[in-house]
Amino acid sequence: MDVFFADWVSLLLRWFHVIAGIAWIGASFYFIWLDNHLTDPPQWKKDKGIGGDLWAIHGGGFYEVAKYKVGPTEMPKELHWFKWEAYTTWITGMLLLTWVYYFGAQAYLIDPGVRELSTGAAVGLGLLYTAIGWLIYEGLCRTPLVEHKAFGAVLFILGTGMAWLMTETFSGRGAYIHMGALIGTIMAANVFVKIIPGQKKMVAAVARGEQPDSKPGLVGKQRSVHNNYLTLPVIFIMISNHYPMTYQHSLNWLILMALILITVVVRHYFNLAHRGIRKPLILVVASLAFVAVAGALSWPGTPQKTTVDSSDNGAPVLSDEQGLALIMEKCGTCHSREPSDSMFPTAPSGVVFSNLDDVERWASRIHARTVVTRDMPFMNRTEITDEQRQALGDWLNSRF
Repeated sequence: MDVFFADWVSLLLRWFHVIAGIAWIGASFYFIWLDNHLTDPPQWKKDKGIGGDLWAIHGGGFYEVAKYKVGPTEMPKELHWFKWEAYTTWITGMLLLTWVYYFGAQAYLIDPGVRELSTGAAVGLGLLYTAIGWLIYEGLCRTPLVEHKAFGAVLFILGTGMAWLMTETFSGRGAYIHMGALIGTIMAANVFVKIIPGQKKMVAAVARGEQPDSKPGLVGKQRSVHNNYLTLPVIFIMISNHYPMTYQHSLNWLILMALILITVVVRHYFNLAHRGIRKPLILVVASLAFVAVAGALSWPGTPQKTTVDSSDNGAPVLSDEQGLALIMEKCGTCHSREPSDSMFPTAPSGVVFSNLDDVERWASRIHARTVVTRDMPFMNRTEITDEQRQALGDWLNSRF
């Protein structure tokens, strides 16, 4: 019952987090699109202080949108703010991180093969890395470097160092999710520390009948652009727990940063396209880079030397009975109709191994995950050896 309760709480938090994230990222996409599509307004609008306008049609009606250079001459009766999308996404994300990775640290966050940590130490380091990462970003944003193109490169290099540090501290899955927490914290802090305070200063100036200072608005837009480029990386990290071939790899930190760079490049293409600058080569390069990463991850590794010899006539190392017994021993603790592993009350993804027919149906997937990428069994909880992986692979290749 406790496990089912934990799963329902996790489901509720994850659901809420995804809904809030959709609202926040959707707003980010829309307003960057809007900014990039504003056109030079007619003179009568310029006389009112409007710097750009846009016409659109949606939902059966026409919309006229205008953006002031700085602010209107008087405060409108109703002003819509966009902040709770960001705050709710961050709050639910941190609650989900706490519920799944901190309460379940021994299963999801700590990997003794990487580093022996107590639960308290792992949680403390996770929060510390997140705080330090944000402070480094915020410090860089307050230097002249933020105005130069080199800012992105410096940020990427520092992010790579942080990714490596996290993968040397936590399990691969735990490291990835903490990079997501760091990026999400940076994005939410941009809203809380700079964007909303800057907007409040502008609103207060208009309410006093003064011309608002343009600097807070420019800083806010700069941080909004930063957030926009971070949206696709954080979305990947949100779903990364479904793809162990990335975070379980020995070069998981490099894979993470490669995928982050690819998604940032894809976002850059669309931001340029919104301004009428079409550079399809950017998408081509990003696509080829993704294929290259996927190919490198999927390429079988060098087979491990086995202590079990095949027979002279090429028969498989294992008999059918031995092969099924090995799968039931190493995989059946989770992938059975009644899992014995306390972490999984039901078989993950509904995959069950109870007989040879089940194994045949999933043979290619079993081979890919246990022999090629080696990310299964989950965190090697059943302690399958390299020799057993090779014997299993030989049997699957020969039998199915």
